[in-house]
Amino acid sequence: MERLPRIEAGDRALIQIVDAAMAEAARKSGPWLVCRLGCTQCCVGPFPISQLDALRLRQGLAELEEHDAERARRVRSRARESVARIAHDFPGDPVTGRLAEGDDAEERFADFADDEPCPALDPETGGCDLYAARPMTCRTFGPPVRCGPEAVGVCELCFDGASEAEIAECEVEIDSDGMEAQLLGELARESGASGQTIVAFSLAFT
Repeated sequence: MERLPRIEAGDRALIQIVDAAMAEAARKSGPWLVCRLGCTQCCVGPFPISQLDALRLRQGLAELEEHDAERARRVRSRARESVARIAHDFPGDPVTGRLAEGDDAEERFADFADDEPCPALDPETGGCDLYAARPMTCRTFGPPVRCGPEAVGVCELCFDGASEAEIAECEVEIDSDGMEAQLLGELARESGASGQTIVAFSLAFT
């Protein structure tokens, strides 16, 4: 796997910023936040990830292979089995795993493989085998998070019964300087990787 040291260093810095913000969100949210090991509702059904996420996942799998080859083999096997199941309906290029763009592609993706579990999800423990390398969506899902002008998203299992004001009190904002966008631009220039993909394609052929 090609190494991109400067991008990798930038991604580590980005993750530190995001994880610190999420720790603050968790502190603010207190008992409203019910995310726990084994709660896997957000781990079923594919979602778009960036090429930076994909790079981080591949690196995470390579590191896992170094200290637990059998566990890494199971992750890769689940990813390949997932791709085999979903490739014929994939709203994009089933060879590269790159998602198509445009309104029609977004509509197709909305109902795509809703029952397909994430390959990184260990079906026995309900934990993520690549937790440290998880995509940005996974890192920021649960408490109220605002990324730039985007609307605040909250897990439907959290903040049950909370008012809008109570949710707003727990809100945090991350990546206000567009650091992720800068890294994605650099990654595209360095490797040619652009657009979005999903976890299964990121891990199936590493």
